[in-house]
Amino acid sequence: MIDIKLPQDQKVYFSSDQHFGAPDPESSREREKTFVKWLDEIKSDCHSLFIVGDLFDFWFEYKKVVPKGFVRVLGKLAELKDAGINVYLFVGNHDLWMRDYFPTEFNIPVFHQPQQLSINGSRVYLAHGDGLGPGDQGYKFMKKIFLNPICKRLFRALHPDLGVRLAQYLSLNNKLISGDADITFLGKDEEWLVQYSLEILEKEHFDYFIYGHRHLPMTIQLNSSSKYLNLGDWIQYNTYAVFDKGKIELKALDSKTKLPYYD
Repeated sequence: MIDIKLPQDQKVYFSSDQHFGAPDPESSREREKTFVKWLDEIKSDCHSLFIVGDLFDFWFEYKKVVPKGFVRVLGKLAELKDAGINVYLFVGNHDLWMRDYFPTEFNIPVFHQPQQLSINGSRVYLAHGDGLGPGDQGYKFMKKIFLNPICKRLFRALHPDLGVRLAQYLSLNNKLISGDADITFLGKDEEWLVQYSLEILEKEHFDYFIYGHRHLPMTIQLNSSSKYLNLGDWIQYNTYAVFDKGKIELKALDSKTKLPYYD
């Protein structure tokens, strides 16, 4: 349990699915600049920042090598952390091969499993969302392969130039990885992360369930006292969530962006 005692006028921010590196360096760099500008804007009132998976479209840590690029966002996260802001990082289905680079270099914790938060007494269940709930059997099988120690060892044996190029190709072109099918609302009864959240609520209460992965900003009322939020992405929507004055709301960088709400 991560227990956050939020001082007055301070906020907690949640963001996911930036997918830096995709689909090409040029467009990724512009998206990175937009995200870094947002980090600058929230710095003055940010107590804690949760990046909830898929910060990168591909990330693999060799013993002495990490992927080239992303210097703007890496530098900004280091700046936030050095300024005393709590920064937490979740792995997603695109960057699940993180190891110790972020904890060692930035003192930023990396989570591979869902986490429970308490923010001024509000209970939050937080996860990237990939592989949770019913269905999605193809991806769940592939994830087991990706996380198999032998498979990771074999991939690490490839020269980084070859390994990174191969992984970037698969990330963009394999629909089980890229999640191209996860960008439309399926209906409350068919949303598998909604069903997963409702199963948890049968055993334990949470005020909020927050996920990434689906790329579609959503707020869904699960019952009279619990809400489901999906954070959207920074490819099409530039959306995030913020805990402020006792509640969590989904917001967009552009105030004109209409965010759906489903009862």
